[in-house]
Amino acid sequence: MTIAELVQEFESEAKTTRRVLERVPSDKLTWTPHAKSMSLGRLAMHLATAPGAISGWPLADQFEFKGDPAPVPTCTDDILSAHDGGVERVKENLQKIGDAGLGASWTGSAGGRTLMAMPKAALLRALLMNHTYHHRGQLSVYLRLLDVPVPPIYGPSADENPFA
Repeated sequence: MTIAELVQEFESEAKTTRRVLERVPSDKLTWTPHAKSMSLGRLAMHLATAPGAISGWPLADQFEFKGDPAPVPTCTDDILSAHDGGVERVKENLQKIGDAGLGASWTGSAGGRTLMAMPKAALLRALLMNHTYHHRGQLSVYLRLLDVPVPPIYGPSADENPFA
């Protein structure tokens, strides 16, 4: 994997993520499917902001997690704005890491205790990319439960299928 390949994949996936985020209804941001689940607004904002934050972690060889709370959206436009800013931040951060930085070791800790240790390439694959796919999938289920049309992600959806 090179930075150029990662940026290309991220940009493609970010377009899909934005299509899903555009469907989040502003009047349902506090809705949750279960008492243990994040609210729709919190999940959407996490999906919008996490890549920009995560891409900054490997700028150094160590990162200390502080448990900072995510911003709370008041409308879908807040979520989309956060996403768009995060996309730009990811691209800037990936260029700073560069191909040479991908093999460097990274450690994430909290309270002085190591939580994760891995090469920076693995961090970017697992937490920047796969983490995004995971939460985007969750969000598509939330939308389905709210009877909001789900956009195509990796092919037609039940709501937007040119072959149906």
